[in-house]
Formats: sequence, structure tokens, C-alpha cells
Amino acid sequence: MTVHSYLDPERFVTGTVGPPGQRVFFLQAHDRGRTTSAALEKEQVRVLAERLDTMLDLLTRRGVGHSQVPVVADPADKDVEPLETPVEEDFRIAVLRIAWDGDADRVLIEAASEPAEDDDELSGEVLAVRIAGSAARAFVDR
Repeated sequence: MTVHSYLDPERFVTGTVGPPGQRVFFLQAHDRGRTTSAALEKEQVRVLAERLDTMLDLLTRRGVGHSQVPVVADPADKDVEPLETPVEEDFRIAVLRIAWDGDADRVLIEAASEPAEDDDELSGEVLAVRIAGSAARAFVDR
């Protein structure tokens, strides 16, 4: 298993490459000159954003991570730039997981190329990103 791990990356975004009807969707993390680009389906992007938004709303209502999870995205955190180029597919995502790491006050997003036999494990190539609640809100807003 290869893990591409990012703790508070400079950028964590989703974007597309190609003309409408032929677009390829990517989940991309970038930090200190290192970029990981994982391809995924449009529906996976939609579900990831919806689930993150729901989780952040739940955390806010429960008062968990209150200093880290804003109710709405701060316009200053909004990332409207295109994907880091050149966009080269490192792997295709088969499994997505999200969780709240209360010890670190961070959202954990894991994307793996292969489902594992054990639900607690991931396999293949994995993109593991830990971001603050504010960065997660900005991701959802994008």
C-alpha cells in the first residue's frame, strides 16, 4: 500500500480536466511542491461534498471543534484557482471515507484505489488528508 499523506496542505480541491461531456474529475492535494491527483467520478465528488457538509453541520450543532468548524465558509478561504498542473492521475478512487479527528481538531478524508476486505483498513494507493474545519467548509463551498 502506498499512502500519500497531507497534514494541512496548502491546497485541497476538486476540479476537472477536459471539455464538457469528456471531463475527468480529480481530487487533488498540494503542499510544498508535492501534488497528488486522484481521479474520481462526478457522483463521488457530489457525495463527498454533501457528506462533509452534513458532518460539519453536525459538529457545529454539537459544539464539537467549535473553534475549528465555522458555520459558513470564510470568503478569504475560498480557492477558485484551477488544479495544479500538469494534472497526472496518480490513481483512481474506489473508496472514500471521512471522519472527525477530535484529538487534532481536523477533518480526515481518505481516498483509496481499492476496497479492503476489512472495513477498518484501506488498500492500494491512498490519499489521506487532514484539514481544519475551515478548510473543509471552503472545500464544500467550491
